[in-house]
Amino acid sequence: MNIPLVLEQPKVTASVHGSEMRLAFSGDWTVQRAAEAERLLAGVADRDAGSVVLDLSAVTALDTAGAWLIVRLRDALTAKGRSAAIEGYDDSYTPLFDEVEEHKPHDIAEALPRRGIVAGVEKVGRRTVDVWHDAIDLVAILGQFASGLSACLVNISRMRGIAVLHHFDQTGRTAVPIIALMSFLIGGIIAQQGAFYLRQFGADQFVVDLVGVLVLREIGVLLTAIMVAGRSGSAFTAEIGSMKMREEIDAMHVIGLRPVEVLVVPRLMALMIALPILAFIADVSALAGAGLVSWAYLGLTPQAFIARLQEAIDLQTLYIGIVKAPVMALIIGLIACAEGLKVAGSAESLGRQTTVAVVKAIFMVIVVDGLFAVFFAAINI
Repeated sequence: MNIPLVLEQPKVTASVHGSEMRLAFSGDWTVQRAAEAERLLAGVADRDAGSVVLDLSAVTALDTAGAWLIVRLRDALTAKGRSAAIEGYDDSYTPLFDEVEEHKPHDIAEALPRRGIVAGVEKVGRRTVDVWHDAIDLVAILGQFASGLSACLVNISRMRGIAVLHHFDQTGRTAVPIIALMSFLIGGIIAQQGAFYLRQFGADQFVVDLVGVLVLREIGVLLTAIMVAGRSGSAFTAEIGSMKMREEIDAMHVIGLRPVEVLVVPRLMALMIALPILAFIADVSALAGAGLVSWAYLGLTPQAFIARLQEAIDLQTLYIGIVKAPVMALIIGLIACAEGLKVAGSAESLGRQTTVAVVKAIFMVIVVDGLFAVFFAAINI
């Protein structure tokens, strides 16, 4: 392309013929005039027209910056539901437009605000397709995990025991202080609020029944799973995503290692062992917090609290809560590892997938807890 030494001012002349608007570009559309050219195109996409023709026959010079501005305008018009086409440019500019088309951001149309029923339906459809793809990815990695675990159990020498212990230490032991403190506070809050409202009906002695059943069946394991999803789930996604960015996972394929067997199986096994233990610690801490508040708020001594607790609950109540923990751990681990494997080659992608992993894991944990509640109610336990 030839760029003249004396730059001509870029211009855009609009003419309307019926429902068609023709934008005649002239002058130099180069990087030296990019700021001026961008100001010329500001607001053009908002003008009413059925179809728009971008006529470049009078353009005297064009480079990547100018071609990018013109392509961006065309995509903005298309995103607003108008027919837009670029015409009249010299054949020597065709490779330039091809390069811009190839390297432009793919989400340029999605970034523009769209309104209306059609846009709403399209958005719902896209989200539905995304959910379907997520479900397929989850089932795929579940199958790979089952295959990898089976291979390790058949040939125990393939089991990476040190890796399992390392991840158990990271997800279990180091999480004990925060899990215990959080559960202690939650147990105390439930006891105080329960006592406050039950006292109005002269039933404050039933606060122990309320705390015992609520904590052991639902709150203890649910809060623990949510905390683990935010803490360990995000760590899994970040670790695997970082390895994906550094192409370490590709290197594993090259040297004959199975990434699922090396990365996913030890993490999921450690999490499935750690979460029931953390849930039990959360239960004990919450009951301790509730007992302390009951003593201070109701004057219920620890001996009386424990005696009432033994009357209100049994071991089955504890088992109902603990049995959910391995299932929740499996879901948290699968989602975290699946999102980690989706990370592309940028820090932005790593941050986005980590956030998505935490949100999805917490949502699915709550859904699974609801399904367990329905199931236990159906079998009368």
